[in-house]
Amino acid sequence: MGQDHIRYDILAQDALRGVIRKVLTEVAATGHLPGDHHFFITFLTGAPGVRVSQHLKAKYPEQMTIVVQHQFWDLKVSETGFEIGLSFSDTPEKLVIPFNAVRGFYDPSVNFELEFDVAAGEDEDSESAEITAYPISEADEASSQKSPEKPGDSPKGGGSVVSLDSFRKKN
Repeated sequence: MGQDHIRYDILAQDALRGVIRKVLTEVAATGHLPGDHHFFITFLTGAPGVRVSQHLKAKYPEQMTIVVQHQFWDLKVSETGFEIGLSFSDTPEKLVIPFNAVRGFYDPSVNFELEFDVAAGEDEDSESAEITAYPISEADEASSQKSPEKPGDSPKGGGSVVSLDSFRKKN
């Protein structure tokens, strides 16, 4: 299936995943987080490439949020993801998390937040994610044909646009 338009939503999400990669790479290099920084990272436990223990997978069948602050070890960052050792109720666990599985990244110390549209492993979900990634152009065409006199209406489903703006306003 060839495509004849630029997928800015996907490009922007990839660029922002690069922000997470860079931040985690610096933390891995120094072994600690600078200042008061700490990260809440939410990811889909069922996404391709995610490796968590059966115990955690059973407890968090869809998604889980980890906190990267004082108690972590063996943080390794690659081009495509990261692995980290964390303790869950005194049980050490190793987690492998591809950046594509990350749904949210939040650093409360500076109120910086990123949100991603992530397709889950099942077919229906990935298909609906494909469809919801497109509606900006569909909505534009529909609104230009029907009601050009309402420029204030924003197209439904421009989710990535909204989330980019929302984290910009917070700073």
